Amino acid sequence: MPQDVTIAIRHNPSLHYAALPPRRHGAGRPSRGREPLDLNVTLRHNRLADELLITAWISGERTPRTGTHHAVLSMTGLAAVRGAGRLRSIWQDRLVRYQPTGYDTAPFGGFPLADSADLSDLTSVTGPLTADLAAEGFDLFERLLDGTSPELSSFRGFLTDTLRSERSLRVSFDSDIYLPWPMLAIDPDTYDDPWHAFLGHRHQVEQTGHSYVTPQRQWKRRVPQPVTSLNTDSTLESVGRAPEVLKLLQERSSLTVCTESGTFLDALSGAVLDDDVMYFWCHGHFVANGSPHPHLAVRLSDNRDIDAELVRRHRRRYQTGTGRFAPFILLNACHTGQVAEAPELEHLGKAFVSLGAEGVLGPQIEIPQVFATEYAYAFLELYLEGGHTAGEIAQTLVHRFAEEFHNPLALAYSLHCGIDSSLEMAS
Repeated sequence: MPQDVTIAIRHNPSLHYAALPPRRHGAGRPSRGREPLDLNVTLRHNRLADELLITAWISGERTPRTGTHHAVLSMTGLAAVRGAGRLRSIWQDRLVRYQPTGYDTAPFGGFPLADSADLSDLTSVTGPLTADLAAEGFDLFERLLDGTSPELSSFRGFLTDTLRSERSLRVSFDSDIYLPWPMLAIDPDTYDDPWHAFLGHRHQVEQTGHSYVTPQRQWKRRVPQPVTSLNTDSTLESVGRAPEVLKLLQERSSLTVCTESGTFLDALSGAVLDDDVMYFWCHGHFVANGSPHPHLAVRLSDNRDIDAELVRRHRRRYQTGTGRFAPFILLNACHTGQVAEAPELEHLGKAFVSLGAEGVLGPQIEIPQVFATEYAYAFLELYLEGGHTAGEIAQTLVHRFAEEFHNPLALAYSLHCGIDSSLEMAS
């Protein structure tokens, strides 16, 4: 006879997704295979027609008779690129470069929201500002999916309902156009707390897109101690928590420090790079190149620009799979989580992934240096433990900086691939 089953929840191991979940496996135990993503979204750009085709499916669920949920968007590719640029500019101008109009909260003329990672004493400013940033993120999300065709209305309902899930999902956006997905939001008016509207707060999010890697030998290995590199501008070595990050890498890994582009490029030109984690702590900027679209580059202590084409040139001979290069890369330099204005242009993170990197994490905007060191320490401390994925850690840090510091800047960091990247630590 059927019976009703009463269920009592005895504990809450995720702390409502405010803490890392239990490790996927213990030290010395074999890791589980990578599980299917919860939600897959593709955004394809027909450049001739400047038309966007969006497709989505949930792993393990039956799909419509057409095979997938899909639609042609009303928004053009150019409009999507401009919308993404506008959203980044708003975060840059209203958050990073916020200036008070008087002496109530900070000295006139400073940037108080960039001077410290902990903004707990400025909640009167950050509260309304975070709500406004969520509204802007929703505006771009809404405009992206705006339209009246039956297939677009159906798709909009499916994707919105899925992203509203109270369960934290692992979401991959395979997109020709690089949008700041963690900074996008669903309708914040439906939540008491605007934080809960941001996609990067609700879910683990990665961006992929045509970074197909020639299969390499199985380089992933279980290590007693990770191999890391710190590629840095020595003028930044005393900023914020940078000394503590260096100490962390020295104590928890086999570390190589590189301050000159020549040294870095020589190492990159070798067949085998053992790095499990490659950390960049330097300046990032866009370089004028005579075209309407400047390209992104980073600099170490010397003045040489390291860009996507330079990285590719020094590693081109190993793209057939004869070399070894599979690090997770934290590009902690301004703008390194984004691309140039034109979607067809190469960018640094994508170049690293196409050469074999497991993933690249970097900020979409000009990031304050003090916050960048705080974020790097928190991320690397958890990642070097092994067992937690980059996607889990990135989402956890969004929650941590929101709840402890009232600072939304962790949402500005985005993953290019790497949502499942983790260290396999030997006992």
